Amino acid sequence: MAFIAKTFYDLRATSLQGESIDFNIYRGRVVLIENVLNELQGRYPHRLVVLGFPCNQFGYQENCTNGEILNSLMHVRPGGGFKPCFTMFEKCDVNGTNTHPVFAYLKDKLPYPDDDPSILIQDPKFLVWSPVSRADISWNFEKFLIGPEGEPFKRYSKNFKTIDIEPDIQRLLKLTKN
Repeated sequence: MAFIAKTFYDLRATSLQGESIDFNIYRGRVVLIENVLNELQGRYPHRLVVLGFPCNQFGYQENCTNGEILNSLMHVRPGGGFKPCFTMFEKCDVNGTNTHPVFAYLKDKLPYPDDDPSILIQDPKFLVWSPVSRADISWNFEKFLIGPEGEPFKRYSKNFKTIDIEPDIQRLLKLTKN
């Protein structure tokens, strides 16, 4: 079983550049966590933090090495010189025995997406981890929103568009002290 932190601020993760980042630096800010590109990047500077976590557990869609991920984003998908303006972390497992502590914590606090609590992986050939849990992330594009006090606020399914999270972000931003 993966370690489950007591608070969001007890967590840390390693960026693609190899820097260990202590989540205490996000105190007082709204945090959006997802493993894909984000339409909200740069929209609320200094108040909204977007954290990207690549994962290869869903159809092996992220089969680059950590060192190749940024070049892949820039030249392949989405391409066109794209450079994320949010922190990208090393590729990690979000389900199974080797679940990264960030996702063990988030799934413990938010065991299913708010907008689709019954969503599950439907094709067993995509279950490439063990053990399987009801709280598992069902596919890429699931998102987690964290309030400015570090409390996980809401989990969104793969079908919920990131841009549609904006009203929840604005609601949480009203709680920030900046």
